[in-house]
Amino acid sequence: MIPGFATSTGTKTFSEKFLIDNYNSFQNLHLSNIGIGTYLGEPDSQTDTIVKDAVKKSILSGVNVIDTAINYRAQKSERSIGVALSELINENLIKRDEVFICTKNGYVTNDGDIQEDFMQYVMRELGQPGIVKEGDISSGYHCMTIPYLQNQLERSLKNLNLECIDLMYLHNAVEGHPEMSKSQFLENLKNVFEFYEETRKEGKIRFYGLATWECFRATSDNAMFLSLEDVVKLAQDVGGSDHGFRFIQLPFNLHFDQAMMLKNQTVNDKEKSILDSSLELGIGVFTSVPLMQGKLLEWAKSKPIFTDTSPSVGLLQFIRSTPGVLAPLIGQKSSIHVDENLEIMKIKAMKQTEYDVFIKKLVS
Repeated sequence: MIPGFATSTGTKTFSEKFLIDNYNSFQNLHLSNIGIGTYLGEPDSQTDTIVKDAVKKSILSGVNVIDTAINYRAQKSERSIGVALSELINENLIKRDEVFICTKNGYVTNDGDIQEDFMQYVMRELGQPGIVKEGDISSGYHCMTIPYLQNQLERSLKNLNLECIDLMYLHNAVEGHPEMSKSQFLENLKNVFEFYEETRKEGKIRFYGLATWECFRATSDNAMFLSLEDVVKLAQDVGGSDHGFRFIQLPFNLHFDQAMMLKNQTVNDKEKSILDSSLELGIGVFTSVPLMQGKLLEWAKSKPIFTDTSPSVGLLQFIRSTPGVLAPLIGQKSSIHVDENLEIMKIKAMKQTEYDVFIKKLVS
């Protein structure tokens, strides 16, 4: 198991090897304003190698934010990252304290390395040992009980070959339990936060957060809506001022623009967008699906504003330059796409004045 975790000194040293303007300082860490995601792909050995190589190339190009989840490729994305990190560290190309590793627990998953029916695996690994019991798993195949999350944390640590995970998200918790009342959800979330605070003390995670799809983009009258201010207050009640709830993740791109445009949150009795709320509450925001899994690329090709760069670089440039965004997480595997997307690490993010001009041209 690889010891250590991302540190201020390590991430600063890493950032100084590259274009230092492309790193945001948050929680005394220096994090690249582009991260790599590892969601898509088949759970096979060929994809293992492709993902591993993409992670290595991304890190060696200046990306030190790596995002995954235990259910991505049925645990194999975590394992591919673990192999990539081990190889880079063993080759003395990086140190553990230079990279920020994020994963997610919550969804029920099988194991891509075990050829077994999904439900047979779940019953053998989780049901028979009593890790989950009847009623624990929602209709959306999500579970947020403490025995289950404890089991998943240990699996993630083993998969990643790490002694400590920098950021552990609870994955789509609101979305995964549509039948649960909001009061019951917040009670369960309090239990999860208490568990995560204990694991912080044990040195198994550094921070925790919520990786979401809808709840922070929904209108306040939507059953899926979640108040970030309420969640932060909950974390403060559980962990005090030094609590570990410091990050959220949500979709944001030129199609899913609610994070910037929708004032659905209330902070200190003022209506704000989730990005503005996060800034005020001291929460770092990573964003998902920056290219809508490639669907925005054709659209961008028809826009004169993107003619100076490749469509992917132009779209990423918009997102990473948006106030309140720490980094978009770009899913990339093929060598060609990795090379194309990583061109963005050679240029600076837009300054506020440049960003304002960009937005005016975009909507004109």
